[in-house]
Amino acid sequence: MTTNHHNVVDPAFSVVPKESPAFLIWRVEDMKLVLLPKESYGKFHSGDSYLIYSAFESGQPCGTLLQQIKGQSNKLERYIHFWLGNETTQDEAGVVAIKAVELDDVLGGSPVQQREVEGSESARFMTYFKDGIRILPGGAASGFKHVTDEFHPALYSVKGKRNPIVRQLPEVSWSLMNEGDVFVLDCKKYIFVWVGRSANNKEKMHAAKLAQTLKGEHGESYSTLVIVEDGQELGLPDAERAALEGLLAIQHKKLKPVEAENDEAFESNTVAEIKLYRCTDEDGTLKVTEVKKGPLFQADLSSNDSFIVDNGANGIFVWVGKKATPQERTEAMRNGQGFAKKKEYPPNTNVTRVLDGGEPAEFRTLFRDWKVVGQTVGFGRQASVGKIAKVVQTKFDASTLHENPKAAAKAGMVDDGSGKKEVYRIINKELSPVPHAEHGKFYAGDCYVINYAYTVGGTEKNIIYYWLGSTAGQDEKGIAAVMAVDLDNKLGGRAVQVRVIQGKEPEHFLSMFGGKMVIYSGGRASGFESQQGEKDDVLGNTYMLQVRGNAAHNTKAIQVPLKASSLNSNDVFILMSPNVVYIWCGKGCTGDEREMAKKIAADGKGDSQIMVEGKEKAEFWEMLGGKGPYMTDMRTVEEIHEHEPRLFHCSNATGNMKVEEILDFNQTDLVEEDVMVLDAWHSIFIWVGVNSNKQEVALVEKGVVQYLRSDPKGRDLDTPILKVHQGCEPPTFTGFFGAWDPSSWENRVDFEKLKENLKKDNPNMTIALSVNGSSGEKHRYPLIVLQEKNPEKLPADVDPAQKELSLHDAEFTRAFKMERTAFEALPAWKRNQLKKDVGIF
Repeated sequence: MTTNHHNVVDPAFSVVPKESPAFLIWRVEDMKLVLLPKESYGKFHSGDSYLIYSAFESGQPCGTLLQQIKGQSNKLERYIHFWLGNETTQDEAGVVAIKAVELDDVLGGSPVQQREVEGSESARFMTYFKDGIRILPGGAASGFKHVTDEFHPALYSVKGKRNPIVRQLPEVSWSLMNEGDVFVLDCKKYIFVWVGRSANNKEKMHAAKLAQTLKGEHGESYSTLVIVEDGQELGLPDAERAALEGLLAIQHKKLKPVEAENDEAFESNTVAEIKLYRCTDEDGTLKVTEVKKGPLFQADLSSNDSFIVDNGANGIFVWVGKKATPQERTEAMRNGQGFAKKKEYPPNTNVTRVLDGGEPAEFRTLFRDWKVVGQTVGFGRQASVGKIAKVVQTKFDASTLHENPKAAAKAGMVDDGSGKKEVYRIINKELSPVPHAEHGKFYAGDCYVINYAYTVGGTEKNIIYYWLGSTAGQDEKGIAAVMAVDLDNKLGGRAVQVRVIQGKEPEHFLSMFGGKMVIYSGGRASGFESQQGEKDDVLGNTYMLQVRGNAAHNTKAIQVPLKASSLNSNDVFILMSPNVVYIWCGKGCTGDEREMAKKIAADGKGDSQIMVEGKEKAEFWEMLGGKGPYMTDMRTVEEIHEHEPRLFHCSNATGNMKVEEILDFNQTDLVEEDVMVLDAWHSIFIWVGVNSNKQEVALVEKGVVQYLRSDPKGRDLDTPILKVHQGCEPPTFTGFFGAWDPSSWENRVDFEKLKENLKKDNPNMTIALSVNGSSGEKHRYPLIVLQEKNPEKLPADVDPAQKELSLHDAEFTRAFKMERTAFEALPAWKRNQLKKDVGIF
């Protein structure tokens, strides 16, 4: 298997760009890879195997939404997936696995590799297809005749909460349909969207879009769209009804019961029992030994070896150390699959190969604490989180960054921050320029947009930062994001946009202000209008700043409450007052912090005095309201770990609680019919959608406690759990979602709005829905069913003495040649006579 495939590169890979984002899909045809045309992306045939390559910048759109970025890119995330249809042959599956290894070689062995099995696709895979995926029967081998004009009616099921999966069913039959999903029946002249009683909003919307797409595929003017709700088939106009009856006879309608999905895979015990194994290659045979049970730590992995992280039914990860042999790298996927087989895990278990240094979020979250190299540590949660380690900081040389993109990526720096900058503050929904003298002063209640320009090789490049203050209003945060986009458009759409959350400023951002960035409490929103002397207005005359950093380019100060408990031995504090300025130096502070403190103190009105921790003057404590305990624990950065927020989607639509993690999330991922959980590490939010049900909320509240208990990271069980309701989200929640638009809830398109829009585009469209839109009403039957003379053979909910009550309204009018109200006004003998004539007496 590892013979000579290093030397010959498959020509199919000539289209793969090495350094820029891409999204490519190949299919195995005649044992060779054939690149699919873009319009086929998202369609997969059950009889085939596919290879998918996805490369994108962290946090940027990927998959079918990928926007081509000009020139070199920042750090790329690279993934290789191979997708196996349920009917694919062993040979094809073998070819695609080998090709995944070859593509991996072409890319220098850095991508994450993932095996996807039809029906059990990973969350990462599904994020590539914004319109979901369509699974079709057959395969390339069965010789698709693309040129035939022969059309066969097709029935599709649309199922799934977040990214519904469309699957073409083997035949058109009621027995394959159920009331929990939406089905699309394409008979070319008519395209029916049949809506199950308990289908969810996402499925309905998705099915309506699928019908539109199919209509487009037949040629816009050819087909008529028909939306019909379960139980309303008889209310269709004659032509549509005849077309439906021709394929699905209403009198034989018997739906498949909705199956409560088997949710054992989501039971928490699989998560709690996470295990780590070491793989060693002894004389060509693979040996797997158990190292430990969870919780797992990053230090448990060693770059010399390969490891398997066994997360049970939730998937298997094979981690390959930097010093592992090329053979180990190539064989990793096979070893992972072999391991899953040995463990007798279901054949659709996800197997993912990750590389030392290139671990995706879904892998990192399985470890107690995972430090990403070059990730700066913010001011932490209690404004106490240790020091950015006492590292000897070498002089920062920016000129080398562009020749050495790796160093630039690691430092997150494009230059040393000395370029041109324009700083704006959002005031009354407008960008208001900040005077030069005030550059570097930020207010936590405000949002700012900064346009930074630097030159590389003679061309000017721009970075647009938008900084969101921690207590700024949601509106302002939304406006800042929008203004950043507008500014980018004015620059021809070629700037890099960076969202900066207060406390999480990247190094380059800090370096723009040369170690003089100060964040004050309050802000314009708190009603301070004076431009001059604003600092004193906002801050009163006495206030305290905490200074932190270990080099000129990453030092900043932030205002903290004026009391002893705010102090921290790791840092320098400046106590500003009208007559005197004290610089308090903690035992663990750095020289750069002291230097910055002196610079800031020089702006004060009083004389500055330096004080060392433990040698304070009495007045100092008086100004702080008395001496008191404070943080004296000196910890290094290695012990302080930032944790990435995770979002989960919880739904009990299937009868059992189902939980799905959402990667790279934003506001549109919050589903109104359900409950979502945001794990922000130091707290957990339960977000309650307006249309979710009470039972779901109760289940999730119980589940969150269980989640904390079983999280492989070993969590503090007293982590605060906050419940927030849709439309009333606090900034502590919305801050995790990028541009947050509080009005977006009103503008969300639901099925009702979508139907109105469809009607505009399709004036001849038919919609047959229950009058009050409720699904609770009784079943209605066609005349032929009710003409049954033997009461035993009638449907159970029909009253043999009053069969007409179970007759569908449209059928009623057809049979009796009058409306129900007119019929009910007739004397009893007349009604019975008419019933005899119709054959339901």
